[in-house]
Amino acid sequence: MSSVDTEKPAPPPLETEAPPPPPPPPPPPPPPPPASYSALDVVLRILLLGSAVASVVVMVTSVQTKYFAVPGVPGLVPNKAKFQNSPAFIYFVAALSVVGLYSIITTLASFIFISKPSCSTKTILHLAIWDVLMLGLAASATGTAGGVAYIGLKGNSHVGWNKVCNTYDKFCRHVGGSIAVALFASILLVLLVWLSLFTLYSRIRK
Repeated sequence: MSSVDTEKPAPPPLETEAPPPPPPPPPPPPPPPPASYSALDVVLRILLLGSAVASVVVMVTSVQTKYFAVPGVPGLVPNKAKFQNSPAFIYFVAALSVVGLYSIITTLASFIFISKPSCSTKTILHLAIWDVLMLGLAASATGTAGGVAYIGLKGNSHVGWNKVCNTYDKFCRHVGGSIAVALFASILLVLLVWLSLFTLYSRIRK
């Protein structure tokens, strides 16, 4: 009896497990938060408010009365030195009062910017422009009052203007202190302008 060779079916190929997929790439780092007004801006504006108010108060209270003998008039005649006697000092008081009012408004705005860091770049630009305007106002008032105060301290022999600070010493000390504080306020405004420009640059370069 002949045997019939029967081919056995080939065993099925062994299933090999597929290699695991590569891990997903790490997510990109989050973008840095936009530059915003910091606590330094608030501190500078509070200092600006204090210096502007102090400068105005010291100038307004710079009153001194002296008594002089006048020929033909019995007794001594009082003569009062006050800031209203000089248009430069009146302009100084008005300008620093505007700067003080501006510092109140912008200090409140800075608190809002801290609570909402996503304030628009346009808003910061407007604030920087106003800071420059206030800087010009404060610097012009300080320079004008300083020029008049220098003449009162040194006089001017070329035009016959006598110095008065040797007589009205208290008045001149008040004026000098007020101008010094106003100069400090002008420096604070310069720092605020730099801070605003740095904030704008940090946003634009992104």
